[in-house]
Amino acid sequence: MIIQLKKLTYSAVLLAAALLLPFLTGNNRELGNMLCLMHIPVLLCGFVCGPVWGGVVGFCAPLLRHLIVGMPPLLTALPMAFELCAYAVFAGLLYRLLPKKIPFTYVSLVGAMLLGRVVWGVAKYFVLLSGLNKNGAVFGLGAFWTEGFVTALAGIALQIVLIPLIVTALDKAKLLPQKEQKQK
Repeated sequence: MIIQLKKLTYSAVLLAAALLLPFLTGNNRELGNMLCLMHIPVLLCGFVCGPVWGGVVGFCAPLLRHLIVGMPPLLTALPMAFELCAYAVFAGLLYRLLPKKIPFTYVSLVGAMLLGRVVWGVAKYFVLLSGLNKNGAVFGLGAFWTEGFVTALAGIALQIVLIPLIVTALDKAKLLPQKEQKQK
C-alpha cells in the first residue's frame, strides 16, 4: 500500500513537471521541439514508478497540457500522447528486466527512446490520415527522420545525460519505490 502511494505521489509530481517544464521554452514551438522538456519527467516516471504509472503519466501529459494551455496543438498532442506513453512503458519494462547497472540504464533509456519514436511515427501517420487533418499535411519517412531525430537532437542529448544521472542518484539514495518492495 505504501509503495503504491509513493508511486502515485511521484507520478503526480512528475506529471506536474511535464506540464510546467515546457514553460521554460516560453511555449516557443521550435525550441520546444528541439529540447523535448516534457519527455524528461515522463521517462523518469517510467524508470521510477514503472511502466503502468509511467504510461498513464506519459499519455495524459500532452493531452492535459493541450487542454490547459492549448500547447501542443491537438495534431501534435495526440501522437505525442502515444509516444510519451510508449517511452515510459518501455523505459519501465526494460529497466525492470535488465540488470541494475549504469550501462543497462542507458540501454533501457535509448531502447525506450527509439521504440517511443517509432510509436510516435505510426501514431502521427494515422492522425494525419484521420479527419482531424484539415490542412492536408503529409508524413513520410523524411519527415519522420527530421522531426523525430534531427530536430530533437538537443533534447535527445539532454535526456541521455540527465535521466541516467537522476535515476542513479535516486537509486543510491534508496528513493525508488520498487527498491523498497524488493527489500521486504
